[in-house]
Amino acid sequence: MNEDIRAREVRVIGPDGEQIGILHIKEALKLATEKELDLVNVAPNAKPPVCRVMDYGKFRYEQSKKEKEARKNQKIINTKEIRLSPTIEDNDFQTKLRAVTKFINAGDKVKCTVRFRGRQITHQDIGHRLLERMAQELEDIAIVERKPKLEGRSMIMILTQK
Repeated sequence: MNEDIRAREVRVIGPDGEQIGILHIKEALKLATEKELDLVNVAPNAKPPVCRVMDYGKFRYEQSKKEKEARKNQKIINTKEIRLSPTIEDNDFQTKLRAVTKFINAGDKVKCTVRFRGRQITHQDIGHRLLERMAQELEDIAIVERKPKLEGRSMIMILTQK
């Protein structure tokens, strides 16, 4: 910015966005001070470097406002986890289903995990059917982001909001 620019010649863009042309750095600085604005290097790697005549304080203020607005509007998606057992009873399954429904309606992703213990790992089809049933029960509000897949002793499926 201003005297910190080290190039001899710069391409100057005026305060309204019009191209003024390639000027010597002293002429460009003189032009900026006449208009009571700053000379800001916007593309230092270009040949010649591109500088813009602007109010730098106002520019920084507007940038911070834009960033703050963007942060305010972004939705943070959390991942909730529901653990199931291959030997789960129907009432317990319905309770877990209600919890998953609540999480999905709140806008979160849900990681459904079936944990196999001991010799249960030999009956992976039971866990797969359980996760498929969960996906089928929730098909009107959720979609399967990741199909059931065995990772170690756990079978994992991820659901997201439709």
